Order: sequence, then structure tokens, then C-alpha cells
Amino acid sequence: MTEKVFEALGDPVRRAILQRLTAGEVSASDIVAHLRQFMQISQPAVSQHLKVLRETNLVVARADGNRRLYALDPEGIERARAWLGSLLDPLAAFGQPLDALATEVARGKRIRRSAAARETPDSQAAQG
Repeated sequence: MTEKVFEALGDPVRRAILQRLTAGEVSASDIVAHLRQFMQISQPAVSQHLKVLRETNLVVARADGNRRLYALDPEGIERARAWLGSLLDPLAAFGQPLDALATEVARGKRIRRSAAARETPDSQAAQG
């Protein structure tokens, strides 16, 4: 199911529809009017995009007389967000060991600098 959500989000027209819906519930004709400011698109084409967004649970529709009003589906949006977040969790697990490694590298550099500073030209000459 998540795969279809991201296929739906891959279309720029659908992303524009979702962006329009962030302002709140609107009719299909309002969406068409909004999109026509940026592109040539027909009412049936917008209806097809809305159908895909409904099927992927990113948008909900409700009847209002003879028209339908569309809004973002908060649960569907949250599921998509949670899935994206799950991609980050495995990466977060690497954070602490990498921080520890960076600390050990820094410690090693300090030890080498300290040892080099303790060596004097006389001790270096005696070794050479």
C-alpha cells in the first residue's frame, strides 16, 4: 500500500492538488480553477487524479449537495509520514557508535600531539 502512496506522490499534478488542500476542504471545480492558473488541465483529468489520491488514502471526499468536497486525509498522511520516519530509524542507530568512533579518533590525535610535544630536540638528537 505504501508503494502506491509514493507512486501517487510522484506526479506533480497530484502534489499540486495536495498542496491546494493544505488550505482546507475545497470542491473539485475549485481545484481545477487553481490548477489552471499554472497549467492546462480538464475537469475529468483532475477527477482522475483525485480518484488516485482517494484510493491511496491521501484525500477524503464528502458529498455536499450535488458536488463533492475534498480534504487531506490526516490518517493517510500520517501513515506516509510514519513510513518515511521508519527509513530514518535504522540510520539513527548508527549515530551513537559513530559519535564514539569520532571521540576515539580525537583522543588518539591528542595523545600523539602530546607525545610529540614532550619530545625535545635533545631527545630526538640522542635517538638519531
